[in-house]
Amino acid sequence: MNSPQTTRLDAAHFDAKARKWDENPAFRERGEKLAQAIRQAVHLGQHMSALDYGSGTGLLSFPLKDELGSILLADSSGGMLDVAAKKIAEQGVRNMATLKLDLLADPPPAQRFDLIYTSMTLHHVPDTDQILRIFHDLLNPGGTLCIADLDKEDGSFHGPEVDVHHGFERADLTRRAEKAGFGEIRFQTVFSIAKESETGSRDYPVFLMTARRAS
Repeated sequence: MNSPQTTRLDAAHFDAKARKWDENPAFRERGEKLAQAIRQAVHLGQHMSALDYGSGTGLLSFPLKDELGSILLADSSGGMLDVAAKKIAEQGVRNMATLKLDLLADPPPAQRFDLIYTSMTLHHVPDTDQILRIFHDLLNPGGTLCIADLDKEDGSFHGPEVDVHHGFERADLTRRAEKAGFGEIRFQTVFSIAKESETGSRDYPVFLMTARRAS
């Protein structure tokens, strides 16, 4: 699985795409759909602090900004965060901040959160068990973790040259989350991503997993 060098290459890859990321209507639509799924799964409130890990340009956080108290957008891609910070400034948003962060390499923030959400990021993280433990430690008692990612696939989503997890089996991810200390684990399918290949079009389902840290 990923080496530190692969992680850096991931950041460089997303840095290069950052400026035009929001121009893709599919990316914006997925952010809106995931935001709606989180609203339905979690009772949001302006008393809540949130961490968006692997936030990119904030396409998931901006739809949720008026329903949460504070949101920290964290990503290993400085380019993505630059775009997010520009949007925050241009829109006069007062409850969002950005932080360049790789939780497997950098010290975790001192802040604790009521809600952590992450979209299409977990399959890029080399050590699933470690990141789940870190998420657990970063949550306040009773806090909620929301993970959106791919169901298990054969590696064709990214292609064999990209060193990532090929999605996740829900039962296995449930066991890993329970081992990290989470309970009340639930899954729903939010949407599918269609990709064209030489053999035709294929749909890759994306789930939202919600889990709670015990009080």
